[in-house]
Amino acid sequence: MKLCFTPFTIFNVIPRSKRYEDTLREEACIAFLAGVSTRTLSLLSERLTGRSISPTEVSNASKDLVDAAERWRQRDLSKEKIKYIYADGTLFLMRIDGSVERIPLLVAIGVTEQGHRTVLGIQAGDKEAAPIWREFFKDLKRRGLDASTVQLGIIDGLPGLERVFKEEFLNAKVQRCQVHVARNVLAKVPKKLKRKVADEIRSIFYASSKKKALEFFEQFKSHWEEEIPSAVKCLENSLKSCLTYLDFPEEEWICLRTTNVIERVNKEFKRRTKPMEILAGERSCYTLLAFICLKMELTWRSKPIGKVPNNLPYFRKLAEGNFTQNS
Repeated sequence: MKLCFTPFTIFNVIPRSKRYEDTLREEACIAFLAGVSTRTLSLLSERLTGRSISPTEVSNASKDLVDAAERWRQRDLSKEKIKYIYADGTLFLMRIDGSVERIPLLVAIGVTEQGHRTVLGIQAGDKEAAPIWREFFKDLKRRGLDASTVQLGIIDGLPGLERVFKEEFLNAKVQRCQVHVARNVLAKVPKKLKRKVADEIRSIFYASSKKKALEFFEQFKSHWEEEIPSAVKCLENSLKSCLTYLDFPEEEWICLRTTNVIERVNKEFKRRTKPMEILAGERSCYTLLAFICLKMELTWRSKPIGKVPNNLPYFRKLAEGNFTQNS
């Protein structure tokens, strides 16, 4: 016998004033945060319950998550023993006071003593302004982050960020993102020389020791100083902070060379928000990003930095061998 469930069966159970259960409402919120559009949710709800949940209802239901997201964003960090911090900024389109503005957000990801990554902070602010970064780091400390345990900051070349980081985390060194530095250098190189110069830069950055890296740089300088002195000077100015990772455990080098960890988070942020085009304000952005961060942290738990599972010999070979971006 074929069973048939009509919308009337459901609405006989659910009060008319409510129209649908809290569970369905919560599931709609989670689906929306996970990337299902309000239009798709509306179609699915109509097929499943016989009643379409409007985009406005989904948005209103999502407001219940704002307080939870804010508690997570402002959570106590005193129990987190952080040894490394990745810091970077990204931009989002938000509707502010009736107009669409490009709003920058600052993001910090910490690495615990066990090698696990966790998002420490998300905060709106001018990513190009050193004083804003200082307040961002101070806020992390106000929330309980122990600055004395931080050994390294992995950052790109934002103006003043390196100085501010060292002043706020006195025991820490700074690693400049090698990808950002290489881009800056290659921007000063003629097109026909870019491949050759890039290969020599890669030899410096992926050297087996600091001594070897400095030797490769001297060769690079001798080779190119006459033809592209501005590019050589650009690399020379950043070289010391590009090689800081060599002072740390070798099994962690792959993860410490660049800000790829935080760049991956930024890409996930933008992938999820792209269908929305414009975010409905700062709080809406925080709520969505909190969900994305927690989702990524679940993946990170099984992938501590510098640790390659014994049952993956191919990846262990990459980690322990002369791994380069080309290979």
